[in-house]
Amino acid sequence: MTSLGVNFLQHYLRTVSSEVPYQIAELCADRGITDVIICPGSRSAPLALAFLRSKRFTCRTFSDERSAAFVAVGMAQQTSRTVVLICTSGSAGYNFAPAVAEAFYQQIPLLVLTADRPREWVDQLDGQTIRQSNLYGSHVKKSIDIPQGDGHPDTSWFSNRSVNEAISLADAMPRGPVHINIPFREPLYPSKESTNNGGSHSVRTIIPISSNRILDETQWETLVKTISQFRKILVVPGQYEDPGLVQVIQSFQRSHPWAFAGDILSNFHSLQFYCRRADTYLGQLSEEDLASLQPELLITFGKSLVAKNLKLFLRKNPAVAHWHIHEEGVPADTFQSLTISINTSPRYFFEELAKRLKTPVSGTYADVWSRYESKAEGAVTSFFRDHHDGEFAFLQKVMSSLPDSCNLHLANSMSVRYANHIGLMSQQKGIRVFSNRGTSGIDGCTSTALGHALASSAPNVLITGDQAFFYDRNAFWHNYLVPNLFVVVLNNHGGIIFNMIDGPAGLPEAEEFFVTRQALNAKPLATEFGLAYFDGAKASLQEFFKAERQAKILEFETTQKLNTSIFEAFRKHIKKTYEA
Repeated sequence: MTSLGVNFLQHYLRTVSSEVPYQIAELCADRGITDVIICPGSRSAPLALAFLRSKRFTCRTFSDERSAAFVAVGMAQQTSRTVVLICTSGSAGYNFAPAVAEAFYQQIPLLVLTADRPREWVDQLDGQTIRQSNLYGSHVKKSIDIPQGDGHPDTSWFSNRSVNEAISLADAMPRGPVHINIPFREPLYPSKESTNNGGSHSVRTIIPISSNRILDETQWETLVKTISQFRKILVVPGQYEDPGLVQVIQSFQRSHPWAFAGDILSNFHSLQFYCRRADTYLGQLSEEDLASLQPELLITFGKSLVAKNLKLFLRKNPAVAHWHIHEEGVPADTFQSLTISINTSPRYFFEELAKRLKTPVSGTYADVWSRYESKAEGAVTSFFRDHHDGEFAFLQKVMSSLPDSCNLHLANSMSVRYANHIGLMSQQKGIRVFSNRGTSGIDGCTSTALGHALASSAPNVLITGDQAFFYDRNAFWHNYLVPNLFVVVLNNHGGIIFNMIDGPAGLPEAEEFFVTRQALNAKPLATEFGLAYFDGAKASLQEFFKAERQAKILEFETTQKLNTSIFEAFRKHIKKTYEA
């Protein structure tokens, strides 16, 4: 090869395997990203080294890509900042997919960097080589392929512009994951003589200037005029977490006593007037009772509801008008009644609306909801006074003993449903509730809680079932101390959710193929990973919630038959309360 050819090749390799990764790292640092999750791999070595040598990031490594991605989801959710996620080529990136989908539907910002093989080797039976372009389909805000370096200035310009765009897009409303796929040629590792330690590159940073959506006076006049036509106004918050909004709603409701109803995921439990038990009683009311609760104007915001009975009620008893408040994007028509989409933040909406509403709505309609709520409150209290066995009653004790100012994580299936029926009280205002209800899967509940624990010094309490817990056991396969993680495992050796659903409950195949019996318990796992283990039948909750050197597991073992019968008794108890 001629000297010219050698020089071109050296420049080519430097451009692809050195300059691009360091430019990405520097851009991320300049844009305020601080947390990076790295999954070990060879093809991704240039990326990993660029972030590690920058000294401007907190980098952590996890071997299981599926768990790692959910850790990133938890960290980004806790910090409200974009987290970088890095993996090697091949199937590694596919293992990010469940968490990427969760981040997409929960609007959590992730910058997903997948290393790739050179384009010409795709479909040529080369190791760890798959079709990685647009790997996550429509579950990312955008997927970007960085071009293979050719030494042309336009290639460098395109890469810089694309990465700037990706970082901005992840953080733009509605926030979410963005994927960058980057091909690397060998050599992948710097030579021993290399002095490139990162942090020395000057890169172009494109800073976006954004503004909150503000409604003009004409729009406000229309909304206020419309509100004056209705007397039965219901506000239903979906999954949401904003302490500032809670304070605004508290102030708003003093002058405008509208009805507010939802579930535990709204984080409105500190509000005395909030009807948190709607899901408990709506499924037990007569048609006449339900008609008295039908709204004329429905106002919603936030993400999904776990309260199925509330969703069904609003679909079967649609409001005359339904407004949904959201900052950006296309609104979901969850209740099949949407009439107006309001592009602004819920906090701004209620702050400004309070200034403009001159004549308050009568509190009569809100009082109707409050009467049903009060009756449910008494019924739930009396039920647990008479029923002390099973995981439902055990969880009620756990939730009443939670540490102040903790993050409460609810795994999917029965855990989140149990917790919703039990509820949090107004005096537990320091507790923030989280759950992977974007896709409602059990696959990363523990890892997400771990991500929160790594990003926060607050206690993080996860309530999970045995299926979700053992499915995500690799959440504990890492080298980091998390003394602020407390995991409560409700182990009935298979789960009871399919005993509660009319379809599979009566099938002869249900026990083996739906319920999926398993004989595991958490003690061997705790020993394997060096975690503190507590037997829920014997342990003191006060002792369990004391922080120690490592995470703790509290396991309460029962049977499916017992828990199914107890929950059926709970349903009958509620129904009887409203029939009296």
